[in-house]
Amino acid sequence: MNMFDTTGRAGMFHTVLVANRGEIAVRVIRTLRRMGIRSVAVYSDADAGARHVREADTAVRLGPAAARESYLDIAKVIDAARRTGAQAIHPGYGFLSENSGFAQACADAGIVFLGPPAKAIEVMGDKITAKNAVAAFDVPVVPGISRPGLTDDELIAAAGDIGYPVLIKPSAGGGGKGMRLVTESGQLAEALASARREAASAFGDDTLFLERFVQRPRHIEVQILADTHGNVVHLGERECSLQRRHQKVIEEAPSPLLDEATRARIGQAACNTARSVDYTGAGTVEFIVSADAPDEFFFMEMNTRLQVEHPVTELVTGLDLVEWQVRVAAGEALGFEQDDITLTGHAIEARVYAEDPARGFLPTGGTVVGLDEPANQAGTGVGIRVDSGLEVGTVVGSDYDPMLSKVIAHGPDRAAALRRLDRALAETAVLGVVTNIDFARFLLADPDVQAGNLDTGLLDRRLDDYTAPDTPDAVLVAAAAHRWLRRWPATSTTSAVDPWDRPTGWRVGGPAPTTVRLQTPTRTDHVHLTGTPEAATARIEDGPERALTARLDAGRLAVTLDGVRSEFLVAEGDGQLWLAGDGGTWPVREAREPNIRDADAHAGEAELTSPMPGTVIAVPVENGATVTAGSTVVVVEAMKMEHALTTPVDGTVELLVAPGDQVKVDQLLARVVPGSGVPTHSVPAPTDTTDS
Repeated sequence: MNMFDTTGRAGMFHTVLVANRGEIAVRVIRTLRRMGIRSVAVYSDADAGARHVREADTAVRLGPAAARESYLDIAKVIDAARRTGAQAIHPGYGFLSENSGFAQACADAGIVFLGPPAKAIEVMGDKITAKNAVAAFDVPVVPGISRPGLTDDELIAAAGDIGYPVLIKPSAGGGGKGMRLVTESGQLAEALASARREAASAFGDDTLFLERFVQRPRHIEVQILADTHGNVVHLGERECSLQRRHQKVIEEAPSPLLDEATRARIGQAACNTARSVDYTGAGTVEFIVSADAPDEFFFMEMNTRLQVEHPVTELVTGLDLVEWQVRVAAGEALGFEQDDITLTGHAIEARVYAEDPARGFLPTGGTVVGLDEPANQAGTGVGIRVDSGLEVGTVVGSDYDPMLSKVIAHGPDRAAALRRLDRALAETAVLGVVTNIDFARFLLADPDVQAGNLDTGLLDRRLDDYTAPDTPDAVLVAAAAHRWLRRWPATSTTSAVDPWDRPTGWRVGGPAPTTVRLQTPTRTDHVHLTGTPEAATARIEDGPERALTARLDAGRLAVTLDGVRSEFLVAEGDGQLWLAGDGGTWPVREAREPNIRDADAHAGEAELTSPMPGTVIAVPVENGATVTAGSTVVVVEAMKMEHALTTPVDGTVELLVAPGDQVKVDQLLARVVPGSGVPTHSVPAPTDTTDS
C-alpha cells in the first residue's frame, strides 16, 4: 500500500477539523488533501474570505473577529466538529493548541485531539512541574530552585548558591513576560517584586523560580515523535537563536553548533522528556546551550504541539510531521526506529511578519494588493518551500498574530541554504503591507550569522545597525512612468491617434515635461518625464536627463533607465502605488506641493498619527482640553501591543477619533494647537462609540 494512501486503512479518519487560521491552516489542509482526508476549516468574521476557508472541503463560521469569541471559544469549535462529522481536530499552533482544557473537551466529546494527552499538556505547561518531571528521567536542567510557592526570601537565600547572574522566570506563561535578568544580589529584591506584578497581570499567577543565567545562550530544540505503542524517536535539532525579544525570526536545521556525539545525547534527552509524561504525537523539547560550552545543554521547556519552524525538520528528514500526527492519533505505529532517521543537507527558514523594522517593529497591516512568492518546491529535496496563507485580497488586520508566511530554503550544505533563502526572500513581495523581509535579508548577511556564531542576544545587538534601504532612482522613475503610462490612450503608441491625447510634453518651441512629486518612506522628489514610452527622458529634481523606456503589461512594469533594465510588480491600494523589484518592495504616493499659506496656518502644530493599524482603546483627554508636552492623548492597540501617543508641545487638543475606532497606519488621530485657544479647524468632535 502507498504510505500516503489512507483509503481502506483501519482506524484512519475520514474528516478532520483544523482549529486554526492563516498559513498553518493552509499547510495542514494540504497534507489532509494528499492523504485523502476531508478537511473542515473554521473562521471568524474577519477571515470569511481567507485562503484557508476556500481551500478546505467545508468551513464553519465561529463568530466575530475577536479571538475569544471565535478561535478561542472551545464550545464553538467542538460544536463545529460535531456538525461537520469531524472525527479529529488538528489545533495547529497558537490559540488552543496547548490548552489542556481543550484537549480534555475533545476527549469528552469523543473527538480525537491531534496532540498529546491533556495530562502531558498540563504538566509541560507549568515550568516548575515540567522541570521536576524531566529531572526524574535524568534530563539535565539548569541549576536553580523551582518548587511551588517559593517566597521572595527563599528565592533570595537560594540565589547565592545558584550563582549570579540569575534569571527570574514565571512558572506560568511565556513570551518573556515576567522574566528578569539579575547580575548582582542588590538588584534581586526589586526585580522579584517587579516580576511578580507582571506575571500576575499577564498569567493570573505570580509563582516564580530562579535559574542560573547561561552566558551567551543558544536556543536549540529537538523534534520528537511518539506513538501509542511506546515508540519514541527524535528527528534531530533546530537552531532557533536568532530571535527578537524572545520571538523567533530565523530557524535552521541542523544546528551549526553541535557535533554528532552531542546531537545523539541531546536527542536522547528529548526522548526521555517525552517519556516522562507518556507523550504521544509530535512535540518539541527546547534546550539552552552555552556557545562557550556546546557539549553542555539544559532543559528549558517542552512545546506540546507542532512548531512554526517544523518545515526545516521536514526538509532535512523527508518526513511530513502533520501526516505523522494524523497517523499516530489514528493508532498507527511509527514503523521506523532511531537508526532509520538521517539528516540530509541543511534547511533555513525566515518568518515573514507584518511589521515595520524602521519603526521599531511596530505591527503593520492593510490589504494585499499584489503578491509574489517564489516557486514552491516542497518535497523535491532541494530548493524553496513557502508556507503561506496569503493571496491577493487578503486583509491583514490587527486581530491576530502578525506572522504572514514562512520562506524555507534547503540545500546540500548551510552556505547553499543561506544563499537560496536570501534569493527567495528577494523574490518575495507582499504589496499593500509593510513587512520585515528586508530586515531578514540584512540579518542573513551578518558575518556572525554567515559563520554560525549565534546566540540569543545577537539579533537585538544588531538592531541599531539596521536602517531602511533608501529608495533607488529606478523606483521613483518607475512610479512616475506608471502614472504616465496610465494616461496614454488604449491604442498602441505607434498607431495614428490624436497627438493631443498623448502626454508627450510636446509644445511649440520645445517639449514640456510631465512632472509629479513622489514620496516614499525615505525620500520626496520631483520626477520629470518627456517623450514617449519607447523613447523618453527622465530627470529627478535638477539632476541630469537619463534615457528611459517603459512598458506596462498585466501588472508588470518594465523600465530601462540609462540602459539598465528593471522589472516591477505594481499594484495600487490605500491611496498609493506599490512596486516590488530592484531589491525590495516600495510604497510610493503622490505628494502635494507645499503651500505657504497652509504652512503659516499650521505653524507649530503637533499632528499625532497612528504608528500602526489597530483600535483606539483610550482617549484620556477631552476635545478642546489644554495639555502639556508629554501628556498622553490617544492610545492605540494592535496585535496585543499598546502604543501611547503623547504630545510634544503644550497646547489645545483637537481629537479626530474616539475609543473603539479602527484606524490605519499614519492616520491622523489628533492635533495639538499651541496656546490655549479653541482649535480653529472645522472638524466635529468625535462621538463615543465604546458601547455601540
